[in-house]
Amino acid sequence: MEALDYHAEERRKAEFDVKEMKIVWAGSRRAYEISDRVARLVASDPVFQKENRTMLSRKELFTDTLKKVAHAWKRIIELRLSEEEGNKLMVFMDQPSFADLQWGMFIPAIKANGSEEQKAKWLPLAYKVKILGCYAQTELGHGSNVRGLETTATFDPHTDEFLLHSPTLTSSKWWPGGMGKVSTHAVVYARLITDGQDHGVHAFIVQLRSLDDLSPLPGITVGDIGMKFGSGAYNSMDNGVMRFDHVRIPRDQMLMGISQVTRDGKYMQSDVPRQLMYGPMVYVRQKIVADASTALSRAVCIATRYSAVRRQFGSQNGGPETQVIDYKTQQNRLFPLLASAYAFRFVGQWLMWLYNDVTQKLQANDFSTLPEVHACTAGLKCITTSATADGIEECRKLCGGHGYLSSSGLPELFAVYVPACTYEGDNVVLLLQVGRFLMKTVSQLGSGKKPVGTVAYMGRAEHLLQCRCEVERAEDWLKPHVLVEAFEARATRMAVSCAKNINKFPKQDDGFAELSADLTEAAVAHCQLIVVSKFIEKLQQDIPGKGVKRQLEILCNVYALSLIHKHLGDFVASGCITPEQGALANEQLRLLYSQVRPNAVALVDAFNYTDHYLGSILGRYDGNVYPKLYEAAWKDPLNETVVPDGYDEYIRPILKQHIRVARL
Repeated sequence: MEALDYHAEERRKAEFDVKEMKIVWAGSRRAYEISDRVARLVASDPVFQKENRTMLSRKELFTDTLKKVAHAWKRIIELRLSEEEGNKLMVFMDQPSFADLQWGMFIPAIKANGSEEQKAKWLPLAYKVKILGCYAQTELGHGSNVRGLETTATFDPHTDEFLLHSPTLTSSKWWPGGMGKVSTHAVVYARLITDGQDHGVHAFIVQLRSLDDLSPLPGITVGDIGMKFGSGAYNSMDNGVMRFDHVRIPRDQMLMGISQVTRDGKYMQSDVPRQLMYGPMVYVRQKIVADASTALSRAVCIATRYSAVRRQFGSQNGGPETQVIDYKTQQNRLFPLLASAYAFRFVGQWLMWLYNDVTQKLQANDFSTLPEVHACTAGLKCITTSATADGIEECRKLCGGHGYLSSSGLPELFAVYVPACTYEGDNVVLLLQVGRFLMKTVSQLGSGKKPVGTVAYMGRAEHLLQCRCEVERAEDWLKPHVLVEAFEARATRMAVSCAKNINKFPKQDDGFAELSADLTEAAVAHCQLIVVSKFIEKLQQDIPGKGVKRQLEILCNVYALSLIHKHLGDFVASGCITPEQGALANEQLRLLYSQVRPNAVALVDAFNYTDHYLGSILGRYDGNVYPKLYEAAWKDPLNETVVPDGYDEYIRPILKQHIRVARL
């Protein structure tokens, strides 16, 4: 019997080559082929099935995670997968685990902070999984304020050792993934103390558990912090709590790539510049932005496919009801999220180029672009993770009541993703750092120092503070230079205005504190400009495939104009555009939605997600939603019995009036 495809008609409407769009989304033909092959490998393996994940108890879920990670490692070895293919396999397994920290934090931390001798010793052990590592920085009382960490590492010159100690309850390490039950080792961040002097926070490699039976070593109290938000979701991860009671480690387990402590206890800075540690930070933030595009695109894929299946109201003379995706209110909420998924994908690809560029410069001792790169990556981490978290929840609402079912895939996706807004730096804190960088950039405009990179536009501040938008008709908003200049003018004017207001305060720090909300808004304007400009730069590249470039142009304009609509107050108040031009932007945006509509399902098909990875009945490729929802309902453990457990004990006494009123 031929498989049903309720989206077949939607796919016939497509005005572009879907396979070529898949390649553009993946970044290259090679990346597409690897991703496609590994995704199908995982989807066809019964060990990786996840249909019942949200119904498992915490212990069952954790055991299931251990089984899947072990199986994944076995398959990587058996199939001799490359590192890139192995990483993809872990991604498509789609279950947060201790292994994520091994590759994503533990190994990069050693690379960034270790000496050559330490890298030679520890990295082979980690790569061969002879040790399992985590990243122990955050404490119960401190997260974003790394300088405020309380754990101490005091050097004992008599034994040539460090004593790691948790002096307070709030100094307990709290949240590190993998630490709760699995990690044998950790990169621990603690205050380095020699001869009574505090040298600030440094990194140490500490063995936590026995390599024979995983029992905690003497002086170490370690365990899991408990259930987290959502069913399934991040509860597959053993986030941990840990305290040290004067735990001794050899001196050479302080990571000494940047600074050292000599045998006689002397603290020394390395010849290696401290700035080299920023390379891995750029990499991590690039990955966070890439993960944002992946998470948002999954949610958008589910909402788009379901919106094309779901029909509601509007039937005439007994005909079919209207597809929900045809309602303008649905398009107004959904299509900007679709455009955002593509925008975040392309800015993530650009960030990978930036990472390679800054790495080469750091190796050549060129640190000139570091402040700008730090601000850029921090800001993009903030706006993409916040928009994605909000976008996933909006997609749940776009799916109506069925979006609340675990089988929709959206509640679990949301629960897994939202921590991104606070890990690797709380978004508000990071935006304030970006705002301070912008204020410094503004202060140097008259000094002859030319802004570089993503703030290069501020070199034209005199023009941007005075220019007027050229828009006279709605279609004028489709001109790339008009869009870019509007965003540049908004970002410049908000930053300059904020700087002027801060300068009115007798003390600059008082100004920063009082105008912190303005600083974050200026930072958001700057970062949104980066995304818009990088999307437009992507369109200037050679993009193969019938109609692909045209669809990307439409999505780029939807992304930019939806931001203008959302932040119209900023654009008008700063004088970048007039209210009339804002109205024309909204008019053009509505017209663009009509151009997205015929291609909507094909545009989410271009993400190339298997049904296994998507994990959603509502987002099934074939659109066969209702029979599968009905079928899934009967698989719930509550339906294992017709009469519920507890009937005789609790329900029958109520129905038979056997509950008597007690007399006082």
